[in-house]
Amino acid sequence: MNEDSNSEFHLTPKEIQAIRERFMGGERKKRKIRRLNEKKFVFEWDASEDTSHDINPLYAHKHDALLFGRGMIAGIDVKEQKRQRSKFYDDLLERRRNVEEKDRAGQLLEKQKKKERKAAWDDRHWTEKPLNEMKERDWRIFKEDFNITTKGGNIPNPIRSWKESNLPKNILSIIKEIGYDEPTPIQRQAIPIEIENRDIIGVAETGSGKTASFIIPMLVYISQLPPITEDNMADGPYALILAPTRELVQQIEEEAIKFAKPLGFNCVSLVGGHAVEGQAFNLRNGAEIVMATPGRLKDCLDNRILVLSQCTYVVMDEADRMIDMGFEADVNFILDQLPVSNIKPDTDESENSITNRVNKTLYRQTVMFSATMPPAVERLARKYLRRPAIVNIGNVGQAVDTVEQIVEFINDDNRKRARLIEILNEDYKPPIMVFVNQKKGCDVLYKALDKLGFRVTTLHGGKSQEQREYALLQLKNRVKDILIATDVAGRGIDVKNVSLVINYDMAKNIEDYTHRIGRTGRAGKNGTAITFLSNYDTDVLYDLKQMIMKSSISRLPPELANHEAAQTKPGTIKAKRKFEETIHII
Repeated sequence: MNEDSNSEFHLTPKEIQAIRERFMGGERKKRKIRRLNEKKFVFEWDASEDTSHDINPLYAHKHDALLFGRGMIAGIDVKEQKRQRSKFYDDLLERRRNVEEKDRAGQLLEKQKKKERKAAWDDRHWTEKPLNEMKERDWRIFKEDFNITTKGGNIPNPIRSWKESNLPKNILSIIKEIGYDEPTPIQRQAIPIEIENRDIIGVAETGSGKTASFIIPMLVYISQLPPITEDNMADGPYALILAPTRELVQQIEEEAIKFAKPLGFNCVSLVGGHAVEGQAFNLRNGAEIVMATPGRLKDCLDNRILVLSQCTYVVMDEADRMIDMGFEADVNFILDQLPVSNIKPDTDESENSITNRVNKTLYRQTVMFSATMPPAVERLARKYLRRPAIVNIGNVGQAVDTVEQIVEFINDDNRKRARLIEILNEDYKPPIMVFVNQKKGCDVLYKALDKLGFRVTTLHGGKSQEQREYALLQLKNRVKDILIATDVAGRGIDVKNVSLVINYDMAKNIEDYTHRIGRTGRAGKNGTAITFLSNYDTDVLYDLKQMIMKSSISRLPPELANHEAAQTKPGTIKAKRKFEETIHII
């Protein structure tokens, strides 16, 4: 195409623009993009487009009605609409109410306020309420706070404090003089049951104050009986306390004398290791209370040194230990010597304490305390107790939560002795108790520690009664700091403020272990129990692991947690299978 032809097709700018828009599209205008963080709201509308007729008085009443409907009107404050709506309905209800309806509404309102005030009152803790305002819910919380559980009919409420216990004033004054500020959990529940002349089975941890829980009701019981005189002293005591070991009997005697002596009652103990003639001499003027070991008491009964013709109150302390030591036949023989004239009938009426007080009936009362409840003890209870109330404190057969349990695996005897000396040189305050399994080991360890300058004494079955009493006296009077003992001292021995118990040899069963470590952490105080374990202790590792896991202040070491013997209980099918597999491999 030449220049002339171009001139023929000359296009104007508008035509070029039209062609470009036709075939290539027009230029795109840049659209304004609003920023996301731009919070300014653009409300672009013309006031002339407003369709509202609020300014028109003809439509004002319609919009007023809408204010009190279910919806809300845009452009008007929501709070203001709600306020107007509430005012509208209040005015409407006010016009419809008459005087009678107003009074009725006021009564309902006052009733609701009274109910709310009562609910707020009942929500107070039992410590903030007087005794007469305690409800069933409060007593349930009280028992939960002290870990008390009970079984049996007509269980009385526990004691909140000594002042509210309804005990005689002379006994309350003795309690105050001795220094018992607050009752322990077993005392809170056991004392009111026993005062109502009920048979009772108390299952409590070691160191829980069981002695006073049966001594105090016993003295209340004896106070209602005629005094011991020349006319009736030959008929024997009014009350009998049985305990498995000499040390426990003498300990109970010390505690009983604190209460009985101010009341003018005589206490006599009968234990082996002392001459029978001397104990018979102590009975010459009669005694209201006799405490004895089953073996020595049976000998006294056989030789007619003592009779039980008027004994109507019996306590069996540490009943499980008496059975374990083979005293079941002796205990049965002794209990069969008791008079049968006042045995409680097996009826519901006999459990009613109110009826008993009106009729002034004092039935024979049997009290049994134990840290565990094996089948043999249950058999004894079924035979001699009448509809007993059962009181459990804490977890049966478990150590108290105030004892921190520490275990260490040491197989070498030299390392074990070195570790013992290292612990004794730490900041544990005396007295300290060290437990071994054999009398020989007890004496060997005594010589080793004595050479190093430790103030140490021993207690085991090879000692005479005088030597055993002297050893305990030295520890209690702080003449000696450390007691090395066998399981003879594992039960019932109460030495105040024992800070540390060391199981130099692990006990053969978990029950003995429980009683051993129960020598510390008593009366609510904290204590520590350190146990040395070896490859010879596999039979008790499972039970030991379970006990430590249940303790809130003890830590389960990995060595015990992962030990093969601690995974299954000895005697189970799984444990037997593992043993058989091991034998087969060998």
